[in-house]
Amino acid sequence: MAKSSADDEELRRACEAAIEGTKEKIEMSIRVAKSRGIWGKSGKLGRSHMAKPRVLAISTKSKGQGTKAFLRVLKYSTGGVVEPAKLYKLKHLSKVDVLTNDPSGCTFLLGFDNLRSQSVAPPQWTMRNVDDRNRLLLCILNICKDVLGRLPKVVGIDVVEMALWAKENTPTITKQQGNLQDGPVAASVAEGDTKVTVERELVSQAEEEDMEALLGTYVMGIGEAEAFSERLKRELQALEAANVHAILESEPLIDEVLQGLESASNCVEDMDEWLGIFNLKLRHMREDIESIEVRNNKLEMQSVNNKSLIEELDKLLERLCIPSEYATSLTGGSFDEARMLQNIEACEWLTNALRSLEVPNLDGGYANMRAVREKRAELNKLKTTFVKRASEFLRNYFASLVDFMISDKSYFSQRGQLKRPDHADLRYKCRTYARLLQHLKSLDKNCLGPLRKAYCSSLNLLLRREAREFANELRASTKASRNPTVWLEGSTGSNQSVNSADTSTVSEAYAKMLTIFIPLLVDEVIIEAL
Repeated sequence: MAKSSADDEELRRACEAAIEGTKEKIEMSIRVAKSRGIWGKSGKLGRSHMAKPRVLAISTKSKGQGTKAFLRVLKYSTGGVVEPAKLYKLKHLSKVDVLTNDPSGCTFLLGFDNLRSQSVAPPQWTMRNVDDRNRLLLCILNICKDVLGRLPKVVGIDVVEMALWAKENTPTITKQQGNLQDGPVAASVAEGDTKVTVERELVSQAEEEDMEALLGTYVMGIGEAEAFSERLKRELQALEAANVHAILESEPLIDEVLQGLESASNCVEDMDEWLGIFNLKLRHMREDIESIEVRNNKLEMQSVNNKSLIEELDKLLERLCIPSEYATSLTGGSFDEARMLQNIEACEWLTNALRSLEVPNLDGGYANMRAVREKRAELNKLKTTFVKRASEFLRNYFASLVDFMISDKSYFSQRGQLKRPDHADLRYKCRTYARLLQHLKSLDKNCLGPLRKAYCSSLNLLLRREAREFANELRASTKASRNPTVWLEGSTGSNQSVNSADTSTVSEAYAKMLTIFIPLLVDEVIIEAL
């Protein structure tokens, strides 16, 4: 018989080295095969169902007054060195299941109560032979009994069979007394040169004697089948006769029991009727609750939709609302210089409001709404009113400004004082309304034509007056001397010199006038174009 891996001291030392530092003591280490396959099924097994070599090690650890027991699973690394893979606490071991699907009986499952929630099936452990299986399971059960004081549920194998196996494979047992906190007491077994370690018995001496007596009776019955059958028949007849006498003697009790059963049956029928009524009421209540839930869901959805609609309408109303101060400025406000900032702000708001109601900046679904169309018409009316008022004011302003400059003689050349025309004051006063003109251009481009015409007409009057006054003064300062006698009687040479001097003076005067007025006209044309 091959040597068991449980007796491999080198394997034990490798396991102790793998868990070094945990202060645990190895009680048993044995090689097993781990798999998740299903016995008795044909077909190829996947990679997850292939058997993998593992080492199961039973270890204990003293902590305080008690002892903890563990089941360690160790795997082989690439270098053939065992290393810890998983750790199970034996206090959670609730079931030991030897699979009946395995004909050899060497495969078993270990069920832990703290792993029931996992969806992955527990691993199957396959031993080399039944002796190794019994040896490992016996060690686990003994440790559970000694350390934990209880045994897990054993399925697929008889505990008595294991006890008999332990007795047969333990010819010499030397027990050592000790406390439970010192761990399970090991027994040394001498079998040739092989040492077999067997833990304490799974059953007591009294239980073992009862089992042997029962087994002896069972064997005796097998050997004397006819006598045993006759004895069983006699015992059965005696029991039946005793039952008949007991029934006859307990007839009043039976009647009382029957009455109680009948009343209980009536109560059950009444209860069943009441339960039917309650079930019907509950069904109606369930239907009512479902209808209420449906209506509630609809109301919640309607509430959410209404909230979103109100938010959208609030945003739309913000666009449609016309501030009172802007409406006042656009419809009847003054165009004085002190009020120009308010007028410019009103123009900017009106321009943005009109743009916000256009389709690119407004959802197409809102563009055809009645309120939007009415508000757009109202804004267009405001725009028309403001453009009309502003245009009329600017026309009057240009005319009044030019009239003021024409009436003020300080702007023109006077007798004995030739003055260059200066439009700086005119430009400064017109610059105040430059931004207003820009907004009028963005609101209505058609209004710029009449404004240009009015500005040019007023400016034409000013330029004509300036040119006339400048020309008069220039003519007076460059007037040629009239001497017909000299012109008629003088020599030809002197007449030619006088005429040439007069012509030169007039040419200089006209050149000076053109030099002054041509740039002035160009500047005004450029300003008008802008």
